[in-house]
Amino acid sequence: MIRKIIADGTAEKEFLKEVEKRNSETDRKITEIVSEIIENVRTNGDKALDEYTLKFDGKLPEYREVPRDVINDSLNDADPDFTSAVLNAMENISDFHNRQKEQSFIDTRADGCIVGQRVRGLDRVGVYVPGGTAPLISTLLMNVVPAKIAGVGEIIMMTPPGKDGRPNPDILAAAAISGVDRVFLAGGAQALAALAYGTETVPKVDKITGPGNIFVATAKKLLYGTVDIDMIAGPSEVLVIADDKADPKFLAADLMSQAEHDKIASAILITTSEDIADRTSAEIERQMQYLERKDIIRVSIDTHGAMIVVKTLDDAIDLANSLAPEHLEMSVEDPLKYLGRINNAGSIFLGEYSSEPLGDYYAGPNHVLPTSGTARFFSPLSVNSFTKRSQFIYYTEQALLDAKDDIITLANREGLTAHANAIAVRFE
Repeated sequence: MIRKIIADGTAEKEFLKEVEKRNSETDRKITEIVSEIIENVRTNGDKALDEYTLKFDGKLPEYREVPRDVINDSLNDADPDFTSAVLNAMENISDFHNRQKEQSFIDTRADGCIVGQRVRGLDRVGVYVPGGTAPLISTLLMNVVPAKIAGVGEIIMMTPPGKDGRPNPDILAAAAISGVDRVFLAGGAQALAALAYGTETVPKVDKITGPGNIFVATAKKLLYGTVDIDMIAGPSEVLVIADDKADPKFLAADLMSQAEHDKIASAILITTSEDIADRTSAEIERQMQYLERKDIIRVSIDTHGAMIVVKTLDDAIDLANSLAPEHLEMSVEDPLKYLGRINNAGSIFLGEYSSEPLGDYYAGPNHVLPTSGTARFFSPLSVNSFTKRSQFIYYTEQALLDAKDDIITLANREGLTAHANAIAVRFE
């Protein structure tokens, strides 16, 4: 059963320390395994990729790259209701992310100097889409749509083959609808290594995005620098703040919606009412019995879940800012009243009808969010995640002459006399 903590100035701080310790833990053995996989793929390319696909997925796929006609034909077999849901979700995601587009600019000054910035989409991006017990179609959309809006030249998707060696049909259909350019069948750390270094058949990309298990997360961490990544994501997490008017049935359902992701996912309720905490705990036990992933939920809730009872909503928000959760639900009266107080959260859900799965699938804001307290300094995936910026400068002779003495003074003060000389030589 989920534990209950009565905040007293000490108990909740001990809990914060526990969460912080969990977030900072690394598994040295996994790092060693992933490092070996990466080096093997870097050195041996497709041969290593096949070796790991056979080892971890059980069967080599019929083809490494899914033929274009197979991708397009996947729509013919797709359930019309599924196709409609994907299109409706894409419309909302596109509308939200189109508002994020950053413009290039040019500034022409009175003295004839020109400075500016160019914004361009990345040349090639790799999107990793897990395909195991929970094929994340929504994640495909959340990665591909902003990349397309950003103007990425080519989007390469990696997804593991099924036990039959074929791609998940729903993932393939969503790839066709969203405009993925090429699809390759490989999973795990080996798939990311192939994208980072390139193989005989898999093209090298500039950035890798998309979630995965601990091996995928570790691979992204180790490959960062060779290739850009979206973020190093930890286990999924939700924090719900509730007052004494909240509905325990809703609270329990929302907590379990994240707990079902993984046994190490975290679901936390902070409430001003001990009665709400107790009733929510009872609702979790009741609702869990008819959920398909109840075994995962049970471990997650019992091991990493908590009910924290605080005195005031201000205390709840202070604790939430300390935790900096991936998802933060405000199940309180007049939730907009508190929005300005929330400084650290990946995505904020306001009111009892803004359940977290609404953000996962449909509302439009991205669901690729910072985890493990990194919402203190990281932001959600966005259009800007798929762009690069270049600056440019044009100075006239007179403008450089006017600035010459200041530049030389600063360069000499730093001890960089060659810098100073590069300016001075032009006016000797």
